[in-house]
Amino acid sequence: MATSIAPELEQKGIAARAAARVLARTTSEIKNQALHNIAKALGTHADTILAANARDMEAGQASGLSSSLMDRLLLNADRLKAMAGGVMTVAALPDPIGQELDSHTRPDGLLVTRRRVPLGVVGVIYESRPNVTVDIAVLCFKSGNACILRGGKEAINSNVALAGLIRDAITAAGGPEDAVQFVENTDRALVLQMLGMREYIELLVPRGSAELVNFVGENATMPAITGGVGVCHTYVDPTADIAAAVAVVTNAKIRRPSVCNALDTVLVHSQVAPRFLPLLAVELGVAGVEMRCDGRAVSLLGPQEDAKVVAAAPEDFGKEFLDLILSVKVVDSFDEALGHIEKYGSGHSEAIMTSDDAAAERFLNEVDAAAVFVNASTGFNDGFEFGLGAEVAISTNKFHARGPMGLRELTSYKWVVTGSGHTRL
Repeated sequence: MATSIAPELEQKGIAARAAARVLARTTSEIKNQALHNIAKALGTHADTILAANARDMEAGQASGLSSSLMDRLLLNADRLKAMAGGVMTVAALPDPIGQELDSHTRPDGLLVTRRRVPLGVVGVIYESRPNVTVDIAVLCFKSGNACILRGGKEAINSNVALAGLIRDAITAAGGPEDAVQFVENTDRALVLQMLGMREYIELLVPRGSAELVNFVGENATMPAITGGVGVCHTYVDPTADIAAAVAVVTNAKIRRPSVCNALDTVLVHSQVAPRFLPLLAVELGVAGVEMRCDGRAVSLLGPQEDAKVVAAAPEDFGKEFLDLILSVKVVDSFDEALGHIEKYGSGHSEAIMTSDDAAAERFLNEVDAAAVFVNASTGFNDGFEFGLGAEVAISTNKFHARGPMGLRELTSYKWVVTGSGHTRL
């Protein structure tokens, strides 16, 4: 672990701590006005943002970024509009700070309550996706937290533009602009230094590759969200509606293959595989998906004019592809499917396609994941889709948050005790 912190990082830590104290008394009205300002700025400054993103895309192309990373990096008018919509959704949500979680009066008349409070300062280290800059800044500000953001060098121009308009929008609303700190220095050494800033940062969230998440888990000196890698499965039960199963699996794979909730493996019961797999191969073939199949699936599919069907290697199961690749396995029972998910899943998003209520209930009860789905795409594991407006991350941890992390997941609580001169014997 680094023994010193760069002066620029330390100054950002000091500024964020000071801003967090101001946020503790910032009204919901100011918070919401700041969010309205941010949403508006994403439209009025769209040309500036997209020009900055174009520079990042050009640099990414020149450096040989993968197609999945390029997709994560891309901003366009539709994505900016969606980002603004997410900001407005967060603005419309109740302010969690000060909410009373529970309350009771003791026999001696002492009133004991629990009240929701901010964490303080949240540090986030992330790669590729500039929308994360907006999502995190908005959620942190609304939940009364300052944040220190360190994006990847591949999105530096986009992130600088977004962070600047966010800080301006906060200032215009009367809030502390230092509540959002962005680290413009792309030196990778600063990542390790951030992990040593326990004096300033209460929670560290990594968003990116498994390598980044593991690095943070091994080196962070403060609590960290060290889950989030998505190896996602869908099990097609013998009772599944075949047309619906084909549609859901196809959607879960091709909608945004570069995101963590995209489908990686389909498990299909042997009773339904002969009907299901050829239909799936047609749909995935049109979309350009490579199907990496176990021996039984290969034998069932046979030659396909348009489908990309290849034999799976052992390492194709339990892998987050983040690309137009899907591993396929035929199973003989519900329990075999659950065993496969237990062995290879990452605890992110798991789904079953079935018309059997008992099978659905077993799946929901027995599969250990942050989100489990019945007859729905894993792509719904998303803060916006769950009504949170956006997310700081999707956590596969069990403490302190699990699944999409929205406003409430960025809070803690304090005990508030009110007496009338009470003394304890």
